[in-house]
Amino acid sequence: MLFQPAIIALLLASAVSVLMLAAAAPYAWQLARHWDIASGSELQLRLERRTYLLSTLLTFVFATQLASLLLFIFNADKMAVMFVGAMCAVGTLNANAWGFPALFAQIAVFFMAAVWLVLNHVDTRAYDYPLVRTKYILLMGILPFVVLSFALQLAYFLNLKADIITSCCGSLFSGDAQTLAADASALPPQPAMLLFYGALLLAVAAAIFHARKLRAAYLVAASSAAAFVVALTGILSFVSLYVYEHPHHHCPFCLLKPEYDYQGYWLYLPLFAATAAGLSVGTIQPFARVPSLAAIVPQIARRLAWVAALGFALFAAVATFMVAHSNLILLKD
Repeated sequence: MLFQPAIIALLLASAVSVLMLAAAAPYAWQLARHWDIASGSELQLRLERRTYLLSTLLTFVFATQLASLLLFIFNADKMAVMFVGAMCAVGTLNANAWGFPALFAQIAVFFMAAVWLVLNHVDTRAYDYPLVRTKYILLMGILPFVVLSFALQLAYFLNLKADIITSCCGSLFSGDAQTLAADASALPPQPAMLLFYGALLLAVAAAIFHARKLRAAYLVAASSAAAFVVALTGILSFVSLYVYEHPHHHCPFCLLKPEYDYQGYWLYLPLFAATAAGLSVGTIQPFARVPSLAAIVPQIARRLAWVAALGFALFAAVATFMVAHSNLILLKD
């Protein structure tokens, strides 16, 4: 299994990311402790030269982590044909105990990486780099999660055996399963729809309000996080049913398969982008009080808020299109 090209690419990307971040950690600690832009000392000059190199290196690492999530899910779906009982990525991830923890860790790293990249962009726009300490302390906080993600992926791929019988998505998302996913799948369609569109409407409204008035940064972040959870619940409880035109098929991964025209990507890409943008709006808001960032943070926050609003709106529009063009009838007049 380890010699699959996609697996090699994933493990190589994760291993290189871990090595680069581990190598950068001592320098990050030194920057966090001794950075003083007002100083003209030899140490400060060395730190300034070093931070340019580190920022470039870390931008590459975190951009790689963003792409790794997409590759991880795509690879899990493609490998389903190798396992007896697997119909989609669920069967592949269920092939051993490490599959879903590896996926969840990768999702967490995705959002951390996106937020760090935004924070770094904000810092580089200011003449005095006021967020150097903040972003490198944050880097040292992200490092354990990147290491954990790599360890889980390695354990997952090392323990993949082609001769096992795995479970399909029907068993994981059925009403009899004792999981949170099964509980979400069991929500009645009408309340699920009301919750789904209500959360998305709040997220879009908060993002538009902040883009226009710059007064709701933390609401944007909170509503984006809530909309992300509710959106996934909505996909499980009713959107997937309309796509499959089957009242008991709740799988969120089969949406990515070619027989369904890869429709899932039209849902997940704007959802993840909008959530990352919304979380970033809240993350950079405290730094609007920094004098050199007083004009920069509002400008970037406004752009991020529009990305969040458009992303959630696009997600809602795609989901609505799927429901409207389905032959399945869940709600009776």
